Amino acid sequence: MNDQSHRAIRASLLERAADRWQLGPKPDLPPVAMPDLPPAPPVVPPVAKASPRKMPSARIRPVDPARIDREMLAEAGMLVPGGPVTALAEEFRLVKRQLLTTAADIEKRDPDAARMILVCSAQPGDGKTFCAINLALSLAAERDLQILLVDADFPKPDILDRLGLPAGKGLLDALGDPAIDVETLVIPTDVPQLSVLPAGKRTNADTELLRSDHAQDVMQRLLTADPDRIVIFDSPPALAASPAAVLASLVGQTVLVVRADRSSESDLREAVALLDGCDDIQLLLNATTYRAEGARFGYYGQDQE
Repeated sequence: MNDQSHRAIRASLLERAADRWQLGPKPDLPPVAMPDLPPAPPVVPPVAKASPRKMPSARIRPVDPARIDREMLAEAGMLVPGGPVTALAEEFRLVKRQLLTTAADIEKRDPDAARMILVCSAQPGDGKTFCAINLALSLAAERDLQILLVDADFPKPDILDRLGLPAGKGLLDALGDPAIDVETLVIPTDVPQLSVLPAGKRTNADTELLRSDHAQDVMQRLLTADPDRIVIFDSPPALAASPAAVLASLVGQTVLVVRADRSSESDLREAVALLDGCDDIQLLLNATTYRAEGARFGYYGQDQE
């Protein structure tokens, strides 16, 4: 994190000196006739000096978008941009449709919150990052949306590694230094309409930074940078780290990932209670082997007639 100290701003002090003139007429010169002059304009009082503001540092955005490693996605069993339509792709189409429908309702009361979605879980290992990445990839296929995937799992950031993207400054750096414009840290990718914001340099004050007034400005900057943008946060598990509860109070929807073979009801109840800052919490069942009769997502159109 950039810990440069603030530079002291020296105010310019203008000192006025009044010269004294001897204006008495000289005895050997005739008096000079003075023309009639218009009255002097009224003196305008000085404008109060504005408090100095520290402006975000400028940075040139990369020309070429970062390449997402498709092979890594395929090996991890995730959606592959440009790949064939699979059962997983159809399932996340259904998930995103529900989220977009809910977002349209939230927009009526809170347009900003409607564009922010938190993906969380109760415990580690439930598959929240897997679901967050797939949801972002699925939403990026929409024609009229720009998707920003934010790695907000500050204790264990994993999104960059899973996508094969280079490390760099991220959200925590912008939260900790008002001179950093968070938008300059966003990584555009070669997947059209998908960008990624890294977690940034780890700090023990991540929850406090999220609670700060500056955090509100950072979130607003992410939204105003593109009116078509939807921001997806991948947070730490709710029962493992406190940032999830703070993020839940900022977003319009929370997707709580439930692992079918391990998530307990008591954990889910406790997680929902911690995330109650969000009014719309939806459960997403992960790692299930259940398939309803007749549901064959990804196979329709591939059968031989």
